Amino acid sequence: MKRLFAAGLALAAFIAPLSARADEVKELNFGFISTESSANLAKNFEPLLKDMEKSIGIPVKAFFAGDYAGVIEGMRFKKVDIGWFGNKSAMEAVDRAGGEVFVKTAKTDGSSGYYALLVTNADRTDINKLEDVLDCSKGLTFANGDPNSTSGFLVPGYYVFALNKVDPAKCYKRVISGNHEANLLSVANKQVDFATNNNENITRLELTRPEEAKKIKEIWRSPLIPGDPIVWRKDLPSDLKAKIYTFFMTYGRLGTPEEVAHAREVLAKTSDGWGPFLASSDAQLYPIRQLELFKTRLKTETNDKLSTEEKAKQLKEIDDKLAELDQASKKTPAM
Repeated sequence: MKRLFAAGLALAAFIAPLSARADEVKELNFGFISTESSANLAKNFEPLLKDMEKSIGIPVKAFFAGDYAGVIEGMRFKKVDIGWFGNKSAMEAVDRAGGEVFVKTAKTDGSSGYYALLVTNADRTDINKLEDVLDCSKGLTFANGDPNSTSGFLVPGYYVFALNKVDPAKCYKRVISGNHEANLLSVANKQVDFATNNNENITRLELTRPEEAKKIKEIWRSPLIPGDPIVWRKDLPSDLKAKIYTFFMTYGRLGTPEEVAHAREVLAKTSDGWGPFLASSDAQLYPIRQLELFKTRLKTETNDKLSTEEKAKQLKEIDDKLAELDQASKKTPAM
């Protein structure tokens, strides 16, 4: 715990002084990526926001959007001050919306990370493994995730489709896009043949809609994905950042036994069933950036419309960026 507070003090000291102060911020808007309906998210996260509001001393309001991009744009135009993102959407928030990763979610046992999945209906006897959905002659229907989703789009987009040189738009009879909850229900109700998802949303469906969960089976699992980042706007006042950081890093860890038990219960009832948060930084996004570049590299290699010279130029640019990321990750390992 001493190391935890030392990290917090180091962070506060590192942040450059800003003209704005925490007492000039009258309200904090907390954005949530649309993994399920706004009504469900509001119910699950309201107790956490109330406790945060009490801790930092100003109102904390929930911000919901119809898709991941809406939360990213909300941060870009300063309608979102802090947000729960996936790694892919966090990368967009950092690059386009002045965001910065400062903590990440963890499980109740203290571990951090989750898996992207491909799922199908449990009744399907013809779809049992990855190879079964890579056969483009079957005329399958596919429910993909939000384009800014890590587990619903980026990770399967690379490991399933890019590495196997399959273009979903050309391979399948129909491709739709939805959030994790909608895609699971589409599979359970046999509205699509298979869909992307992740193990945390499967666990949640088992709790909230067990009968539908029984109708779903996993056919592919990705390598481990880092836990979801919590991102704040870089330009928030430094003293407000210190308050926010202290709340996240002590919530469910410090306080009376009753306070700790309450916080743990609140975290466990969030959308993905969290435990106490862990310190993190933008370095967490290095593997995600590498995935994006690898995916781009594969597309460039197979692009017959490029001349030999242009293809070589683009591949070199990608390889240079990959080398830079590799060096950066060695200097500052992902947390």
